[in-house]
Amino acid sequence: MTWARRTAAMAILATLGPWSQARADGAPAPVIAIVHALAMPVTTPPVADATIVIAGGHVRSVTAQGPIPPGARRIDAHGQIVTPALFSAATQLGLVEVSGARDTDDRTLSHGPLGPAFDVQYALNGQSNLLPLARADGLAWAMSYPGGTQIAPFAGQGALIHLRPSGDILARAGAAMVALTGDMALATAGGSRAAQWVLLRTALAEARRAPSPRDPASALILSPVDRAALAPVIAGTMPLLIAANRESDIRQAIRLARESAIRVAVLGGAEAWRAAAELAAAHVPVILDPEADLPQTFDSLGARLDNAAMLAKAGVEIAFSVPGNGIYLSYDAGLDLREGAGIAVANGLPYATALRAITAAPAAIWGMRGAGTLTPGAGADLVLWDGDPLEPASNPAMLFIDGHEVSLSTRQRTLRDRYAPTRAGTPPDNATLPPAYR
Repeated sequence: MTWARRTAAMAILATLGPWSQARADGAPAPVIAIVHALAMPVTTPPVADATIVIAGGHVRSVTAQGPIPPGARRIDAHGQIVTPALFSAATQLGLVEVSGARDTDDRTLSHGPLGPAFDVQYALNGQSNLLPLARADGLAWAMSYPGGTQIAPFAGQGALIHLRPSGDILARAGAAMVALTGDMALATAGGSRAAQWVLLRTALAEARRAPSPRDPASALILSPVDRAALAPVIAGTMPLLIAANRESDIRQAIRLARESAIRVAVLGGAEAWRAAAELAAAHVPVILDPEADLPQTFDSLGARLDNAAMLAKAGVEIAFSVPGNGIYLSYDAGLDLREGAGIAVANGLPYATALRAITAAPAAIWGMRGAGTLTPGAGADLVLWDGDPLEPASNPAMLFIDGHEVSLSTRQRTLRDRYAPTRAGTPPDNATLPPAYR
């Protein structure tokens, strides 16, 4: 090691400080150096032949041919890509296991008095079998959101989740207040989208002013608990996520953001390209489905595959959520997120912007500093890929969460390995198989 590299290594060690003693899941956080990597920090340009040093659950440095701290575990990337772990901007991981089994589905209130106060944090299942599958596809972060209530147009409050294997996945409650518009909430609003917007504006007005004790209860549309739940939205500390696909609803969301001085984001946005300039001017981000090209309803007649490219070109902050008619909000959440980003690239979105849409952009939208990037000081949630991360045939070779290597094993892979007709060309030991498989 040259004097210059020795000096640089000592400087890195000096910056570790108390982080080198940090713990995750009860185990000491290791010092790891990934060498010969093509690092894609997302928020800064790629670094070829990079040495990525992580310690205490944080990224400490990303430098070309950088030094390795003494005693660090050395991992040779052999030129493969390293990115931040994936971040799904809108999903329902942790809220549903089997959609056909009612006792495993906590997404939606079919009846009851709660509206904005419906908070999914209390239902998150950190031991869901779908979480290892998401991790195996490179996903470490997500915003899990509710499906709806009977208090139109509110669906309730979403929560940020960090897919730690320990099961403690709640990262932050009250990540977003979700409101449904258009065909998604016509029934609960009486059958008209006009009523949805009147109800939404009236609810915000009620939350903004303290009702007088002399106000008759019949004159208020929200209960005290629901009004209290909207207080962070009024204060600007909780964004209002408005699910909208039709252009007219998207323009109403922009107008609401301007007139109410609250933080607004759009979910869906099938026709957002028609209001791209206005969205950019109002600083309203859009969480869209990059695979949407055919209308599921009349609200999305203008769906097109270059929606993401057009929005990004106009200066709109975009992130991705691939619902797949609700399936991919919990199943194959990571794989389809990558596939959708690749489709967006194929339809004109710059590669760097597509990668940002599944890493740093969701972190920015939901205010998670230190997530979605490989810059020094960021959380050490990263993926070493065996190919292009936006190519569905590629897979994570290694995943790190909080600076710890995480198993990529899933129940599906375990079952495959047990019941495969052959394993590595060797017939299975029939004695280990159930009778039906012998």
